Amino acid sequence: MIKPTTQVPELKLPLINDTQWSLYDQTSKSFTMLVFYRGLHCPVCKSYLEALTKRLKDFSDRGVHLIAISSDSEERAKKAGKEWKIAELPVGYNLPIETAREWGLFISKKTSEKEPDAFSEPGLFLIRPDNTLYASAVQTMPFARPNWDDILNAIDYVNKNDYPARGGE
Repeated sequence: MIKPTTQVPELKLPLINDTQWSLYDQTSKSFTMLVFYRGLHCPVCKSYLEALTKRLKDFSDRGVHLIAISSDSEERAKKAGKEWKIAELPVGYNLPIETAREWGLFISKKTSEKEPDAFSEPGLFLIRPDNTLYASAVQTMPFARPNWDDILNAIDYVNKNDYPARGGE
């Protein structure tokens, strides 16, 4: 488990727009937000990421860089990029299962033909510009994820009040 205020591991992934993304190359003013999702097979992920895409400007206005990440293959991730309403959202793919475990994500095995053999369950991480963890929320299933308005309000409060990271002990 990565604890708040500790350095997070470097993360480098290909994006569905045929570019490369690196966590340590981000130069956000407040946070980089990593949104780990289950993959193409997940209708809850589709709705969640489509709602996030509608709020991209709100996050950008707060100095937040973000990325959605899955263990999906290039083919599956690009299919989600085309079929879901997430055209403006940076989407990374090919997250190795071992890397997902390093981030403290729960791993599930396929229970239907629509699912890949293994995939990570959802997680949301707010990373400070110095690449330390500020906050995280990790789920064992696709339901009960943090609400985007709640995350935006929290970012506003944290930035206005210089609220410290909690839970590091």
